[in-house]
Amino acid sequence: MRALQITKDEAGQRASLTEIPDDDLGEGDVTIAVDYSTVNFKDGLGITGAAPVVERFPIVAGIDLAGVVVEATAESGFAPGDQVVVNGWGLAVNHNGGLATRARVPASWVTRIPERFTTWEAMAIGTAGYTAALSVVALRRHDVLPDRGPVMVTGAAGGVGSVAIALLSALGHEVHASTGRRSEDAYLLRLGASKVTDRKELSEPARGLLGAEQWAGAVDTVGSRTLVNVLRQIRYGGAVANCGLAQGFDLPGSVIPFIQRSVTLIGIDSVLAPAPSRNEAWELLAAHLDGGLLKEMTTTVPLDQAVEVAQRVLEGAVRGRTVVDVNA
Repeated sequence: MRALQITKDEAGQRASLTEIPDDDLGEGDVTIAVDYSTVNFKDGLGITGAAPVVERFPIVAGIDLAGVVVEATAESGFAPGDQVVVNGWGLAVNHNGGLATRARVPASWVTRIPERFTTWEAMAIGTAGYTAALSVVALRRHDVLPDRGPVMVTGAAGGVGSVAIALLSALGHEVHASTGRRSEDAYLLRLGASKVTDRKELSEPARGLLGAEQWAGAVDTVGSRTLVNVLRQIRYGGAVANCGLAQGFDLPGSVIPFIQRSVTLIGIDSVLAPAPSRNEAWELLAAHLDGGLLKEMTTTVPLDQAVEVAQRVLEGAVRGRTVVDVNA
């Protein structure tokens, strides 16, 4: 099979296209002919070696995939022809990932793609979009509903932010977006944002323990000072779903928003989320995500461009989602 493989030796870590025997796919009871994968922020870290997210070498890159089952055990619950998606788990960490023409994984990692979506659409959503859906589900569980006030989305022009804006807007929320790429304002407004602000307004050190109450909730992909500034401006009883650390993994703030305004900080993990949570997220996407907006926020590239895209993702230079056609 053709694959983008990450290797490491005395000269360092690198990713390159290669041919791998099918016998080296790895363990699992479901074998998938992969149609598409994607390049997410975590892929950028692993492919470039910018952070030690890869636990074994060599390994096939790609933390998610979509394709068609070609072989499965009777006990797996899947059959040849099933269209499926795999997000997270051990892909590209300790198990060969999705940037290849074939994959073999445990059945417990596999999710059926909702009938509404093609395999391309499932990867246009990908880990980023599925994470956005997990975040929106979490906010709604904490009663962050449209009548409670606007919702902020940070890192808005990225993959998670783009899908979060489209979903929240479709659900009737007033959405505010924060981005450092003001050239993308028109794009974010088309996705459903009603207001776009410069990330500088949130990324500087906090001035005071609390700010004016602005938002009922937020989806934060940035962490660090940005998350602190979002928390200090959440309305009483509101909630923030954090799923990223683009600015950093520190949290240089105080507990005051939690104990004076009863704000909730919700951690969103997409890697090991259980099947019921995954299914709920995909059902929300199937019910509410606009297919036209999904196409607008997505670019498709061949496998040999994945390394270049990974670097651009880390630089914050990629709009929305990037699908990788592994057979191109």
